[in-house]
This record gives sequence, C-alpha cells and structure tokens, in this order.
Amino acid sequence: MKAPGALAAVARQAGFPGPRPPADPLDHPDPARAADATVLERLLRCWVRETNVARPGGSCLRIPLSADGRVLHVPVPYWSVTGSHRFGPPGLLDGPADAPALDAVTLAALLGREAVHSGRAPAGHGAELTLRIAELVRRTTAFLRQRRLDPGPEDGEYFLHGEQALPGAALGETEGHPPESAEPFRLHWLGVHRSLLAADSAWTERGRIVGAAVLTARLAPPALGLPADSVPLPVHPARLAALHREPAVVRLLEAGLLHDLGAHGQPWYATTAPRTVYRSGAPALLRLNESDRQLLASGVELHRMLRGGIAQRWHAACGPGFDVIRDPAWLGVNAPDGVPVPGLGLGIRHHPFAPDADAVCLAGLLAPRPWPGRTTPAGHPALCSRLAAIVARLVRRTGRPAGAVSAEWFLRYLEAVVRPLLWLDGAAGIVLGADRQHTLVLLDAEGWPAGGRHRGSLHHRLRERLHPPGPATVADDRADEEFACALGIDNLLGLIGALGAQRLADERILLAALRRFLREAAGAPAGTRSSLPGMLLDSPTLRCRAGLLTGPVTITNPLATAPG
Repeated sequence: MKAPGALAAVARQAGFPGPRPPADPLDHPDPARAADATVLERLLRCWVRETNVARPGGSCLRIPLSADGRVLHVPVPYWSVTGSHRFGPPGLLDGPADAPALDAVTLAALLGREAVHSGRAPAGHGAELTLRIAELVRRTTAFLRQRRLDPGPEDGEYFLHGEQALPGAALGETEGHPPESAEPFRLHWLGVHRSLLAADSAWTERGRIVGAAVLTARLAPPALGLPADSVPLPVHPARLAALHREPAVVRLLEAGLLHDLGAHGQPWYATTAPRTVYRSGAPALLRLNESDRQLLASGVELHRMLRGGIAQRWHAACGPGFDVIRDPAWLGVNAPDGVPVPGLGLGIRHHPFAPDADAVCLAGLLAPRPWPGRTTPAGHPALCSRLAAIVARLVRRTGRPAGAVSAEWFLRYLEAVVRPLLWLDGAAGIVLGADRQHTLVLLDAEGWPAGGRHRGSLHHRLRERLHPPGPATVADDRADEEFACALGIDNLLGLIGALGAQRLADERILLAALRRFLREAAGAPAGTRSSLPGMLLDSPTLRCRAGLLTGPVTITNPLATAPG
C-alpha cells in the first residue's frame, strides 16, 4: 500500500536521512554514561508532559524549581509534537562554569522534591522516585554493557529478542530475572492438594475442553516427585521468598496441603509482561504468581466470546492478520475456608508464535539497542531501534527517502493493527489495552507490518450488545479513557514520536495521515463504529497515566490541532 494522494507527495519530499548519527549522547563509549543519558531523557519527557511545559522559544528549555529557588537549563536538540523530545545534559542556570551536568539520579531528586513542594505528589514521593530512577540506571547500564558484547541475533527468536529490549519495563516485578538480562531460569514448583484448586478452562483440543490441572501436569518436568492427589503449580523463583512469608501459604505447608518441590525442568525466560515467562517449544506461556482472579477470569471470558462467533466476523471484516493471544485457562489455590490464597494464581496463555516468526512488541521495536554493523567513533555498536534498522534497509532496497518509507510503514501499521482494534470495540464493545508493550507487530520478510497480536488487559463496555456483562465490564466513559490512553497516546502518538525523534519522518506528516485514517474510521457503519476516532479528533485534551507524578494527568491532544 502506498501513501495516498497529497500525503504521498509530501512524504516523497521528506528528505530525512534515516537513523540518528553516531554523535548522539546515547552512544557514549561508557555504558554507564549512555544509560544515564537514556534514563535522564525519559525523566525529562515525563516532567514536560505531566506538567504541561510549553515549547521553548529557542534551543534551550528553562524549568523553574521553586522548591530550591533554582532553574534547570536543558538543551533541546529536538522538540516533538507528540512528546518524544530529545534533551541534552541539563544543568543549573547560573551555576559554576565548571560544574558537571546533572545525572539522572540527581535530576530525579530535584524533580521529586519539586513535585512534592508544588502539591503534584504526596510526601515521600521524591525519595521513592529517586530510588526507582537509580535502579533503572543500574539495569540500563547492565543491559547496554551486555548487549554491546552480544547484540543478539539478527534473525530467529524475534519474539524473545524483542521482549529483552526494554530495560526497566517490568521494574519491581521480576527481581533477579529482569527480561533485559536475557538470563534463563528454572521455575519453582509446588504441589497443591486437589481439594484446594480453583480453576477454569476454555482450552480445547479436537473440540474437547482440556482442564487447567491437566495442562499444568503436561508442563511439569517428569522428575517432579509430585505427592498423591496433588496438582503441580509453577511459581516464579524471584517470588518464592515472599510466598514463604505469606501466612496462608505457611499454614498450607504446615498442614501438608501444599508441598515445596523445588526448582526443576528446562529454562524459561522473562518477558516484558510482568511475571509472564516464555520457553521456545513449550505449548504455552505462563503468567505466574497472579493474585487478581478477575484478571485471570477475564482472559477465559474473552476467549469464549471470540470463539462464539465474534472472531469470525472480526476476521471477515478486517482480515486474519490480527488477533488476540488467548488466555484460555487459569488455576488458583483456595484456603480450606474458600478464601483465595494471594500469589498462587496461574494464567495459561497460548504460545503465540513459531521461533522463526518475526513478531515483536511495538515497545521493543522502538527501543534503542546496540546495532550490529554500525559503530560509533569509539568502535562499539551504535544505538539504534530495530524499526530504524528496518527503515534503513527499506531505504537501501527501494531507493526512496526515509520519510516516504516511514510514512508507508505507518500507514500499513494503521491498517494491519489499528483498524482491527477499532472494529472489535465498535462491533462487540471489547476494548483492548493496546499500549506499546501489549501490542505485537507481525512483520513480513521485508519488514513491513503484516498483522499483529494483542496480549494483556481488556474492558467490556456497559452498552455491550452481544453478551451479558462479565468481570471486566466498565462504564463507557472509563472505557473511552483507557482506550485513548493505551491506543491513542502510548501506541499511536508514541509511534509517531519515535519515528520523529529518530529522524525517520516528519511528525506533522504522520499526524496528518493519522487524522485521515481516524476520519474514515469515524464514518464507519453505526454497528461497527468505535467512539475512539471521534474522541481523538475532537478532544482538545486527553487523560493518561503519569510516569513520574502520581495519578492520571491531562495533556494537550496534538491530533486536535494538527494540520491536515
């Protein structure tokens, strides 16, 4: 598909040279310095967005710090229409001439103090933010150091490699085995007496339901030593110590109704989804140590709804390229009095792709990573996102400028990934939490978007027509806000911003393309029309989750004022 009409002409004239030059501060030869610059940019982007800082008149941004009577001075090599700004090393205005630039942890302490002082965050938030940023810098440093030694495969195991491209994506959730470490680990196994089981399954084989206990038994290693009348239950090794401190677990262990069987079996890997683990060749992915029964139940509910005829209509309208990664079974543990035991829930997810399928979460596709074959003057791999590498390869193959290639890539993404999400909302009232982390893109052999998958949360609208309300049913206004935050802001505006910040395209051109797409979607037949396109086109502001402050924040909607 080519960019239509005038958009194609503008895209052809966009002479963007492609991936950013090696002089970028993120390409510093010291991994710790590069990591600090990466985290510092993320911190500043959050502050600018969440406090509605206006675009500076020149190439430097001034941020007053009323708590300290100081002013931050921040170089701005790139200001993004959608919020994906590029920042240079910040300093304090009128500070000593030989003072070093602020590092990410110091900046976090200053901004955290300012947030509390201005009433934007509660007392204690500054210390918590500073600790979180320090941990993120540490993990990002380790990630860059490891990846510069071993950037990873250029082909094969695309899914897993994309999951390992986001340092800090699951901060606080996967202690000891973060996904970016690429460290394999064995699962820890418990034996649960059958009388304690709570479970549901819509997993079918040859038209027959397979129970959750049967599925976990298949996944269990053969030498587990399972006691009689027990069912195997895997848990994350990083959560084991916390489980052994849980009073309900202690009581079950003492009563002989729960058995600690130790670590067994082949290695698994963490993914960006918290506590969800992957092993190539396994029949399922596993969501470990889940306490939210409603979340587990909603996955089975969605699977049943899609199998009930919605998926056939969906694929007939939008093609078979996009689907939901199903969570058709779950298993949990109840105490003898029937109360759910926290931390002992297991979600069983369909294995999404063959090892050679080129599927990667959008966040992993956009994340900077060491780029094999491209080096900085210091001789180490330059940082570049996989999408930038794909665009560069398409530029070489087609002879077209990066702006035109990026515009076409974006238009294909809208058709392959976004249109099916809008149809599912409009036709069935099913709102998928399609942010960058939970949206997987299927790429063809050349690197163009050919389809996608969604994993993670969902909501059902109260106006739902096809099925009675279920555990994930929410009011329409909340569904609109969640959809706009995930798909509108994080996914679509985040993708446009990444293409702009990496010097691959003009954000204004992509915003114009998105507006045209949304206008068309807003005119869909009433029975399949999502309310999101109209909301994104007409609302001057949008609500989204805060990354630095606490609670939701209101931001300016660039689509409401974009040209085109």
